[in-house]
Amino acid sequence: MKQYITNNESETIDFAYNFAKNLKSGDIIILSGELGSGKTKFVQGVLKYFNLENEISSPTFTIVNEYCSPTINIYHFDLYRLEDIDEFYAIGGDEYFDKGICIFEWGEILEPELKQKYIKISYKKDPTNLDKRTLYVEEVNA
Repeated sequence: MKQYITNNESETIDFAYNFAKNLKSGDIIILSGELGSGKTKFVQGVLKYFNLENEISSPTFTIVNEYCSPTINIYHFDLYRLEDIDEFYAIGGDEYFDKGICIFEWGEILEPELKQKYIKISYKKDPTNLDKRTLYVEEVNA
């Protein structure tokens, strides 16, 4: 597991921008952390790398937002409102895995179901500095 520190939203976006350089179609990213910890800012940075930064919106009420660049599709899920994993399958969520990069906010509900490798990024707020975050990045082989 690798650990990174970001001191503000801009650094979180920059971290994700640089992280996105190694992403490819079929990659799955689980973002874990409390509300306001920077998960959506991470997605913003990934979209920025693929020249889609003006497209971002939170998928809180739609479950998934689809972003299409000339080179890759990115699917940004927010699983916060799902009651259980069956709802994920009911919307056909698993059909996105091979179509592009899948990023899941509140993706812990999905982890026990994953049969393929994925990247988990856990966010921890610093109690003494409201802007500082520690990001723990691990590759999980399911």
